[in-house]
Amino acid sequence: SLYPLFADNVKTMIQGNGTRVTEFILVGFAVRQELQYVLFIVFLVIYMTSLVGNVGMILLIKGDARLHTPMYFFLQNLAFADLCYTSAITPKMLLNFLVLDKSISFAGCVMQLYVYGIFATSECYLLAAMAVDHYVAICNPLRYPVVMSQKVCILLVTGSYVMGFLNATTHTGFLFSLSFCNSNIINHFFCDAPPILVLSCSNIDVNVMLLVIFVGFNLSNTLLVVFFSYVYILAAILRMSSDSGRHKAFSTCASHLTAVTIFYGTLFYMYLQPSSSESQENDKVASVFYGIVIPMLNPLIYSLRNKEVKEAMNIITKKFS
Repeated sequence: SLYPLFADNVKTMIQGNGTRVTEFILVGFAVRQELQYVLFIVFLVIYMTSLVGNVGMILLIKGDARLHTPMYFFLQNLAFADLCYTSAITPKMLLNFLVLDKSISFAGCVMQLYVYGIFATSECYLLAAMAVDHYVAICNPLRYPVVMSQKVCILLVTGSYVMGFLNATTHTGFLFSLSFCNSNIINHFFCDAPPILVLSCSNIDVNVMLLVIFVGFNLSNTLLVVFFSYVYILAAILRMSSDSGRHKAFSTCASHLTAVTIFYGTLFYMYLQPSSSESQENDKVASVFYGIVIPMLNPLIYSLRNKEVKEAMNIITKKFS
């Protein structure tokens, strides 16, 4: 077991008759050292692919005037959110594969959870905004330039980041105002709220209630927007008499629908399964997919299934070839 090793490295600060944790130990993945190196290489490749893909997507959209439309404005911000929240957790995870000291400072843990919370939540709202954009484009094409004006798009994106900020500020503030006086060993590879909550010796009822309310509100609201947008989109597509029109509408929505399915499917798997020691290990796997793999997949999904993005990439490639 890795716990005795980590227990020797526990650092605490004496306060009165008790102790207060000043740093945490991230258990990560309990596998042999040889496999730690293999996982390091695998996740390093995934992370580098994610960095190149998302930075490339941002620069591609910024540099090609044909992509200066609402859909690509949202996609650019989606790539930015992916880049930020995977970068909040992946570098520390990669480092911990190579070192014995898997500690993270109290402040570092706060910042990791805060940044992750902001951009992971923002992604939910950005995906919902993209669904609304597709709905207007397909169901009200003549009014599209008016409805999805630059001002509306900026407001939707700003609202996404504001919701992320409010969610992360509330959870992080309430979570780290608790007392951690029993253990500082986090059974996870990054500072996530549920595994930190179990370490507290304070009453966590309010934290659990806030977690349920905020996660439920964010997931249900954004998912309902996506669901009803696609109900109307599907109805509009079925009413189309032209096969080419149907095909164009389906191709417009395919990338977004794929990204939404993967994103929300992973989230519901994480939050709806019953709590147990086995579920904690499953949470780690789901968190890897949600926090590390999905940010790599999104630029691939949109670049491989999107005609305009592929054309822009071909032009850029030809310029530098």
